[in-house]
Amino acid sequence: MRTKLAIFVSIILIIGFSTGVASAKIKLTYNNYFPPTHMASKVSAEWCKEIEKRTNGEVKIQHFAGGQLLQNDKVFDGVVQGIADIGFSNLAYTRGRFPEMEMCDLPLGMPSAWVSSHVVQEFYRKYQPKEFDKVKVIYFSACGPNLVGTTTKPVRVLEELKGQTLRATGRIADTAAALGATARPMGIGETYEAVKRNVISGVMLPLETYKGFRLGELLKYCTANWQVGNVYTFYAVMNKKKWNRLPDNIKAVFEEVNTEFEEKIAQGWNQIDIAGSDFFKSKGGQIIQLSDDEAKRWNNAVKPVIDSYIQETSKKGVSAEELQARIEFIKTTRDKFSELQNTKGIPFPYVE
Repeated sequence: MRTKLAIFVSIILIIGFSTGVASAKIKLTYNNYFPPTHMASKVSAEWCKEIEKRTNGEVKIQHFAGGQLLQNDKVFDGVVQGIADIGFSNLAYTRGRFPEMEMCDLPLGMPSAWVSSHVVQEFYRKYQPKEFDKVKVIYFSACGPNLVGTTTKPVRVLEELKGQTLRATGRIADTAAALGATARPMGIGETYEAVKRNVISGVMLPLETYKGFRLGELLKYCTANWQVGNVYTFYAVMNKKKWNRLPDNIKAVFEEVNTEFEEKIAQGWNQIDIAGSDFFKSKGGQIIQLSDDEAKRWNNAVKPVIDSYIQETSKKGVSAEELQARIEFIKTTRDKFSELQNTKGIPFPYVE
């Protein structure tokens, strides 16, 4: 009888232990404001699945696309507060919140999304701005250069930007104004209707939006001002308390996957720019290349944007000399990765 009782108790303990293990799985949430069909959402969803796979199911991450938990401008604070455990957003939606990282959004001549994504990641690794200390950084990435797209009038020279009202946010709005256009900040979800209803005459956005947000159906001309090359910097971050509670072996898996996905999302941004270009052309859109002399004029026109940033940010604790040194680091890193992109045979979407 005692033997039977002992066996029964053992079975109960084993069942109880197994149930405890199952319920002890680490469950996290990931918020991405992009729609589920967008590359950035697909990559973040894939990242979630890869973490689950490599932890043998010990970590389960529920992915919410379309800003179901947090809208784009609420992501960082929402992650800090634990509304979402992980979030993906864009520096430009909270201008001034991340002044040091916003340097990466300046018109510093990024020729492609592949280059810009690697540059912003290298910038963060080197300088570790304290403005991200409240979270665990998963990775940074960046879109391709913001180009001038218009509905009725082509822009071939600087003077033709006068009278244009362009959707532009964050530091890109400064660039649009410096080039002579009127900047109109708005969310990407509002932009299609604003163009359709002639509220704005065009956009300063990367080519990927021409397909991803169907702007290529409405825009007729795109000026490939990649020589100016300012981009939007994106971040994926995790609640720091949740990160700190993870076992070391799980943290190691996260770091391994993060490193791999830096390249995956860099390739992704580059590929959807190419897809956007193809879509735009299929709708009859025309891509206009700037001559070397004209590109120099555009770069001279946006120098005040960089100078103003240095003056503004130097009042927040980083000296003007240090900021200038960081700009030089970005340019050097840009050139290194541009050469590497050539070597690897990765296409530049804006160069014909």
